[in-house]
Amino acid sequence: MKMVGLTGGIGAGKSAVATRLAALGAVIIDADRLAREAVAPGSAGLAEVAAAFGEGVLAADGSLDRPALAGLVFNDDDARHRLEAIIHPRVRARTAELVAAAPADAVIVNDVPLLVEKNMTGPYELVVIVFASLETRLDRLTRLRGMSAEDARARIAKQATDEQRRAVADIEIWNDGTPEDLDRAVEAAWRQINAR
Repeated sequence: MKMVGLTGGIGAGKSAVATRLAALGAVIIDADRLAREAVAPGSAGLAEVAAAFGEGVLAADGSLDRPALAGLVFNDDDARHRLEAIIHPRVRARTAELVAAAPADAVIVNDVPLLVEKNMTGPYELVVIVFASLETRLDRLTRLRGMSAEDARARIAKQATDEQRRAVADIEIWNDGTPEDLDRAVEAAWRQINAR
């Protein structure tokens, strides 16, 4: 079993890389998906979030109102730490279950958005970082995700810099080109992963 960490800044295309790695045979563990599961309707995690942040973080249907919660924690470090204390242990526990269930010879790619920011490179034999230029990222965030340019820049500014990511990268994938360019870059990264 080989443990690989995958990350990249918002809008760099990390999810596109994860999808391509899965098609090549990697077992993908998506920390964002596990975090959403941790606060799914009816879950203990959602109840704990509501208790910590108030009923205002719940939508009318009882699900998590993500924009309302984001508004509370984005610029408040203490609030963000409280939220992470609820979600992160659940994500770690579920990750351990998925790793235990994987085949012994699997290449497990852990898709972790804040891998660099939270200094979580330790468990991985290799760290793969997806990069894209600031211009490309801003275009994707505004055009594809509907963010305002101001919101996109604020989110990028809250994350690690490219220099901080390069300091921990074993493999870099640049994603400023065409989908075919990305296919080739991911295939090359997959060969590197399997050669180590």
